[in-house]
Amino acid sequence: MRHGKAGRRLGRKTSHRVAMFRNMVTSLLDHGKITTTDAKAKEIRVVAERMITLGKRGDLHSMRLAASVIREKSVVSKLFSTIAPRYKERLGGYTRIIKLGIRQGDAAPISLIELVEEEIKTGKVKSSPVKVKAIQPVSPVLVTESSEVTV
Repeated sequence: MRHGKAGRRLGRKTSHRVAMFRNMVTSLLDHGKITTTDAKAKEIRVVAERMITLGKRGDLHSMRLAASVIREKSVVSKLFSTIAPRYKERLGGYTRIIKLGIRQGDAAPISLIELVEEEIKTGKVKSSPVKVKAIQPVSPVLVTESSEVTV
């Protein structure tokens, strides 16, 4: 039984699986998006978001921890200089998984995993093109004490 065992094994030995995740996270951070199977994308998300969180911390220790996972020094510097500052106000959810369909060769479900782009928020409110009918004012009826109401 696998009680308390987190993560997918993906039919690979541990060393192969860890090396594959390191390569895929390096490619994701370098290119911004990659196409892979659903199961791999869900596992890569955990590692990639951890790397971006380390990049947001920005100290030497977190840089060394990130460099122990990411394969290329240029990608580590890109993570700390451009990618992590983009998400400084965001608390998590740095990646998005979009399901693309199935692969023709082996019918494996394929997904696109990409870094979420920060939306630019402006204070302007867009006016809707809906036309509103003008309401005619109703003349108020004055009710006095002397007037009687007949039913």
